[in-house]
Amino acid sequence: MVEGCADGTGDSIDALAASTPPLVNLDDIEAARRLLTAVIRHTPVESSEHLSALAGRPILLKAEYLQRTGSFKIRGAYNRIARLDPAERASGVVAASAGNHAQGVALAASLLGVKSTIFMPATAPFPKVAATRSYGAEVVLGGRVFDDCLADAFAFADETGARFVAPFDDPLVIAGQGTIGLELAEQAPQAGTVVVAVGGGGLISGVAAALKARRPGIRIVGVEAEGAASMSASLEAGETVALDRIDTMADGIAVKRVSELTLAHVSVLVDEIVTVSEEDLSRALLVLLERTKAVVEPAGAAPLAAALARKLPADDGDPTCLLLSGANIDPTLLIRVIRHGLTAAGRYLILRVALQDRPGELHRLTGVMAGLGLNVVDIEHHRSGVHLAVDEVEVHMTLETRDPEHLAEVLTTLRDAGYRVRPAD
Repeated sequence: MVEGCADGTGDSIDALAASTPPLVNLDDIEAARRLLTAVIRHTPVESSEHLSALAGRPILLKAEYLQRTGSFKIRGAYNRIARLDPAERASGVVAASAGNHAQGVALAASLLGVKSTIFMPATAPFPKVAATRSYGAEVVLGGRVFDDCLADAFAFADETGARFVAPFDDPLVIAGQGTIGLELAEQAPQAGTVVVAVGGGGLISGVAAALKARRPGIRIVGVEAEGAASMSASLEAGETVALDRIDTMADGIAVKRVSELTLAHVSVLVDEIVTVSEEDLSRALLVLLERTKAVVEPAGAAPLAAALARKLPADDGDPTCLLLSGANIDPTLLIRVIRHGLTAAGRYLILRVALQDRPGELHRLTGVMAGLGLNVVDIEHHRSGVHLAVDEVEVHMTLETRDPEHLAEVLTTLRDAGYRVRPAD
């Protein structure tokens, strides 16, 4: 957790803010909104009694995952590309992205009649590649990781004269994202805190710039994945630093280094940055699916993850508005995340149970399971293993449980019945 960002974090941060280009201001964001009025959806803000009860505080949800292309990225991309002069438009635009930025640039360019080329990793999920192409972009697949694609995009820009559209390190992109802050000021005037996911920092920079100008007393909290906390590291160092590695399912906020521009915005305008675990993200995604019927990607669910994990500042009684920023999750990842979320929530239990290798023992075990109200998802027999005697077998079972208390009851009951039980690795 990095606290007190809005009050400054030392002379180095003050010097950084002074040395960067001017911060995006309210006039910049108002101009972006006028440009975007006929292009974007005015996404709703909704309350949730169930999420409020789980989080222990009044919760509002800004449903930006319903935006065109499934994320907020169209706002900044359109504001950037629309400001190009005729000669720049004729040369086209280029970007590097594994998902949301690619789709935002592709659609924005298409709407403005500008050719777009997007470099995506060879491992990018097919649905994201297909969506980017469907918005009119030429997609070039290559490179193992995003940094490879970024280098290719820069080289392409040098060779062709295409304008590179940055995902966050651009005042016009930040101003476009800031239009969400203007909407929040009008849609949720009662909110005392707004919580935003942080990757490169463009989204929270724009939202904070708008809200702090419209409502100076509001509190802005950023949320990073523990395995990709580049903004927190940079705030602590007083300068941008690159992480050695990133490790998170939340690819939308998996950024190794933030920019000097976004770091300056966050140091001045954001009150606090917190981090969430992969288990927190999985649980939040699962809760959104079950309780709000919303399909939200892990990065978009990060604000709820922080609320459910009680990582946010103390409740001041005013509602907390969570910005759910995107919905572009690959179906195969969604399946894995649901399973991970069920396990993290105590709803999915994988056990290894040792039994005597004789008729009737499996029937007796499944009778115990039935008495506990369990659904057995799958079951396997194994007759060898370092933990087994010569007259034993081991049964691997996947079970559906109701909650952590039910899970604990299952383990206790099985052990009381004389079974040697251990959770699967």
